[in-house]
Amino acid sequence: MDVVIRNASLADGRRVDIAIAGERIAEVGPGLPLHAGQEIDAGGDLVSAPFVDAHFHMDATLSYGLPRVNASGTLLEGIALWGELKPQLAQEALIGRAMQYCDWAVARGLLAIRTHVDICDARLLAVEALLEVKRRVAPYLDLQLVAFPQDGLLRSAGAFDNLKRAIALGVDVVGGIPHFERTMAQGAESVRLLCEFAAERGLMVDMHCDESDDPLSRHIETLAAETLRLGLQGRVAGSHLTSMHSMDNYYVSKLLPLIAESGVAAIANPLINITLQGRHDTYPKRRGMTRVPELLAAGVPVAFGHDCVMDPWYGLGSGDMLEVAHMGLHVAQMTGQDAMRACFRAITETPARILGLQGYGIAPGCHADLVLLDAGDPVEAIRLRAARRLVMRRGRVVSEAPPARARLRLPGRPDGVDFRLGRANQA
Repeated sequence: MDVVIRNASLADGRRVDIAIAGERIAEVGPGLPLHAGQEIDAGGDLVSAPFVDAHFHMDATLSYGLPRVNASGTLLEGIALWGELKPQLAQEALIGRAMQYCDWAVARGLLAIRTHVDICDARLLAVEALLEVKRRVAPYLDLQLVAFPQDGLLRSAGAFDNLKRAIALGVDVVGGIPHFERTMAQGAESVRLLCEFAAERGLMVDMHCDESDDPLSRHIETLAAETLRLGLQGRVAGSHLTSMHSMDNYYVSKLLPLIAESGVAAIANPLINITLQGRHDTYPKRRGMTRVPELLAAGVPVAFGHDCVMDPWYGLGSGDMLEVAHMGLHVAQMTGQDAMRACFRAITETPARILGLQGYGIAPGCHADLVLLDAGDPVEAIRLRAARRLVMRRGRVVSEAPPARARLRLPGRPDGVDFRLGRANQA
């Protein structure tokens, strides 16, 4: 063996050793009687498959303040700002910002990202830039691109042709934004056209769907129906779905079984949904995020995405998917043990399935991609937004960081005692 990680805790509670040969996991089990060129003592800490971000906008990331700051902090001003910025985009600057963000991601144990890229600029400058980023980061990060008609497939002249060109250049997934079309009917028509195109080409679909406080924005219904009609089950995701927080319960009781039957996955974006939705409310104020517990109970796969980091829509963020899960469990009031573990799965195994990642997991035969966290289990990892002690890609350590420790000098207490921040009963 090349590497053996000893005394690792897994998300399911097992305590194991993990043996790695080359780029893959060879064995997983307690007390493996193996020798390796490198041995790593996890000390009982959590080893997880890497974090996966199911929804991001890398073409806009780290552009906060360009050409100006979003003064209102609203979704619509963010869209207007992006429209102002697009003509000023330079390919090398966009590549530089994206590469910097990918560095942040790797250090946080985030090794797979699905990013939407705006195709409404006929130059396809952002598409070409992110295809280059995808090529550069391929040795250490899986980057999946979605052709996203930010200004509306039918509302923006030439958008459908641009989308087809982007797919021909190598973009992976068909995107859409039906609620941004001029009418509800045009929104439904855009869903039909895009799903038919994806079915013809054998592609996956991921649509910004009903990112609105309007309870009558019901394009997820159309997306689920088109998925069933065209046989796209397991290849389609609806992102945001925030109008569902405003829908009446009777309609949702009909909608949830349809989504589950269609196999459409849901992707919530807790940090951004809680920030941008409900902006026109006084009090009571709606939370904004879609109905995550109800979707899970209906059997719908639910993943969390970061969505934005320091861009026209959101001036914060750091590429930390544990921060996303932390916000998600609070907004959804998912504070039971099983529910919190479901939030950890929403940033690991569930988005990995949605993206169709092969060889993902901590099991023999899987890629040796993993994260050693300064935490004992998934709940503690979320609670502490735990330090990533080690990040491994294909059997090679690509990032290391020390555990979070402090040394206190307090009156009446032993001087200079080290302790691990937030860890109960830990030396």
